[in-house]
Parts: sequence; structure tokens; C-alpha cells
Amino acid sequence: MPRLLTRLLLTITALTASFAHAAQRPNILLICVDDLRPELGCFGKDYIHSPHVDSLASQGRAFHRHYVQAPTCGASRYTLLTGTYGPADNGAIFKRAAGLKNNPKAYPPSLPAWLRQQGYETVSVGKVSHHPGGRGGADWDDDAQPEMPFSWDQHLLPAGPWQHPRGAMHGLANGEIRGNAKAMDVFQSTAGPDTIYPDGLIVNESLSQLGRLCKQSDARPFFLAVGLIRPHLPFGAPANYMQHYQEAQLPEIPHPGKPTGKTTWHGSGEFMKYNRWGRNPNTDAEFATLVRKHYAACVSYADAQVGKLLQQLHESGQMENTIVVLWGDHGWHLGEHAVWGKHTLFEESLRSPLIIRVPGMTQPGAPTDAVVETLDLYPTLCELAGLKTPDQLAGVSLKPMLDNPAATGHAAFAYSGGAKTIRTATHRLIAHKGGELELYDHRQPDAETHNLAPNEPKLAQELLDQLQARFNK
Repeated sequence: MPRLLTRLLLTITALTASFAHAAQRPNILLICVDDLRPELGCFGKDYIHSPHVDSLASQGRAFHRHYVQAPTCGASRYTLLTGTYGPADNGAIFKRAAGLKNNPKAYPPSLPAWLRQQGYETVSVGKVSHHPGGRGGADWDDDAQPEMPFSWDQHLLPAGPWQHPRGAMHGLANGEIRGNAKAMDVFQSTAGPDTIYPDGLIVNESLSQLGRLCKQSDARPFFLAVGLIRPHLPFGAPANYMQHYQEAQLPEIPHPGKPTGKTTWHGSGEFMKYNRWGRNPNTDAEFATLVRKHYAACVSYADAQVGKLLQQLHESGQMENTIVVLWGDHGWHLGEHAVWGKHTLFEESLRSPLIIRVPGMTQPGAPTDAVVETLDLYPTLCELAGLKTPDQLAGVSLKPMLDNPAATGHAAFAYSGGAKTIRTATHRLIAHKGGELELYDHRQPDAETHNLAPNEPKLAQELLDQLQARFNK
């Protein structure tokens, strides 16, 4: 047999074996929810209507102390999708894309790129990277400017009447696009179906993709990432979701006062620039409650979209061959520390929901209090899928907690432009670039309102040493 023909047959045989092996791997459904606090029934908030996410938690593992690496969308999603630390700003993923052009070997493959190399079909719908649809340009729809090169077979954003991804990102009902934020209401409740807001279209496209992928998953596994925009500002959701909260009694806002001393507090500029009808939630308790109720309505709207995805997955017959992950990209202050937004290094910005459902897992429904971080998701999915974990990743697999909810976690690290923080099971230390330290004991009721650093210099130094060692690797 000619040598060239022999090589060709060997190559075909190897590829066939590779795809056959890939087809035996589990599918992965990743659901990303923007600006989602752990404000859910399954996280102990009984005033929130979240039956679908709660159902997922009852079948999986809810991580009650999951922390993100950065309190802003782009930087947090960078760590999710790359498994590494990165820039602290919303341009983080685009900076990586630029770096790949100059020195591709300097970066490990992204999570979707790695899965794609292992035979997965990778599809993203909605806001998975920072820009919905994953592109740059003036309206975030330029195919020549991908956020995640070499990662997705398809990266989709059905813009509908919002015209383009930028319009959908901050859109209100029936195609209203944010131009001057001062002219756009900070919250809204409009009658109509789910599709009058962008997430309705995102999920409809996701359902279409999920149906297609499930039909062919026996031949090729899939990684489907769905990014929901709500409850991101402005807080707009169909009016029927607000009905859950019309008469609801919300608990008081904990520690609502502006902190003293050096902290990462800010003036809630993103929130305050919207039309607020001349009202300030920090001084107007009635308005603060309205804001919180509209946020809650957006959570319930997002929960309903999650329910549609889970129902279709179940009806497809692929639920027991699919790993499901629900992840919030960071938290959001609703008046704590007199902040309405994210971008701090307080608990409210950095703690977010994480739920993982694995077919056949032990003790489903039992939550874990282990401290974990977003960086851990990439190696976790590799281990669950039976894949080698790429070098250079910064996290560790969460499989021990998935096997046993009582397993211990590890310290979580995060950063902003001007400070870094370490969160242990008991304490948080925040170190500012200027040298100032904040130390908080989460075993105490005053938690992040009483800075212990001046009184406990030894503990502060121990945690600072851990923090510096982590980022000097």
C-alpha cells in the first residue's frame, strides 16, 4: 500500500476514534446571569420567587460561598472563560484577544476553545463574554473583532427590535435603546410576553440551539453557554413578574450607612445616571424598596428563562447526560454600605450564586458552605468531562465538594483597579495600593462594617502575605 494512503487511513482512523470517544463525554449547559446576587430561594431568601433555579439547586449542588475574581462583568467573565487572572476592567477579554494576535503561546486556551479541541461543538447565545454576541465595534456586531478568538462554533445574539447587541445590553421594553442614560428610566414594569425584553429573544434562540444540539449529541457532545442580561440595569421586566412583589415585605437593608475610612466605596455612578424621577434610594426608603422590588422582578424573569432551558433539556432526554452550571458573574449592592451597584470589594459585590448539577451525583440538593471561586469552574468541567486540564490554570477542581458537600474549600482572591482582597472561611482582608488595609471578621454580626486591621496587625499581615504570594506567582 502506498505510504501516503497508509498515512491517510491512519489519520482517518485516529479521527474516527477521537470523535467516538468525544461522543461519550457529557454535554455541558452553562447559564450565566448578569449582576445576580445570591438573592434566591435556594440561598435562603424566602421573599424571592425563583422556583426554577431552586429546582436546579435541589438536584445539584449550590455553592453558598462562591466568590468571583472581579466585581465587574468583563473582568469576571475573563476568569470564567480562561481559568486565569486577568485585567480588572471591562475590556479584559478584548485585551486578551489582542494579545493572542501577538503571542498566542502566552495564553492557555479558553474554556470553549479547549472543549472545541476535544471534539465539543461550542455555541454561545447572549451575554457570555462581556459584549452580548461576543464582538466589538461601535454597536458590538463587528465580525472582525471577536472577543474570544478560536473559541466558538457559533456566538449569537438575536437583537430583534433593539437593532444590535449594544442596544440589547441596556434595552427596555419593545426595542427601547439606551442613548442618554438620564432619559432612560432606572426601572420599568411593562405588560407583555417575555420577548418584549431582550432575554426573551436570547432564550428563544437558545432553545432552538439546544434542540438542535440535543438531537446530534450522540455523535458529538455540546457546550452551550447562555448569557442572560437581567437583572443588569436598567431593571426592566414584564409586568407579570412584578406581581410577586406588589405586596411583598422585604427585610431591612443591612448596614446601609456609608463606610468611614479607606474602602472601595463609590457613589453608585452607573445607577445614579439613570432617570430616578429626582429620588435617591439612600435618603428615600420608599424609593429604595421600589428599586429592590424591581430588581427582584428581574430575578424572577431570569428564573423563568432558566426554567425554559431546563424543561427543554429534560424533554430532550439529554438531562442525564448533561452537566448544568448556573453562575452569577458577580453580586450587586442594593443599599448595603450606601451603594447601589457593583465595583466594590465588599461581600455584596463579590459573592454570587453558583449551582452545579452533575448526573448521578451523590447527595443532590445538599448545599456546600465551602469557600470557592470562579477560577475553579474551568478545571472542574475538565475533570467532570474526563479531559486533561490545560497548564497555567489558576483554579482547582470542585469535584471534592460535588462528591461531598462537607468537603473544605480554599481562600478566594479578587481584585479591582486599586485594591486586592482575600476571603477565607472567617475573614476578609482588603489591601489598597496605597498600603491601607481593611480586615473584617465574618463570624461577627458587624462583619464588613468594623475594620479590625489596626487592632489585629498579626492576622492582617498573615493574610496580606497570602494575598501577595498568590498574585506574585
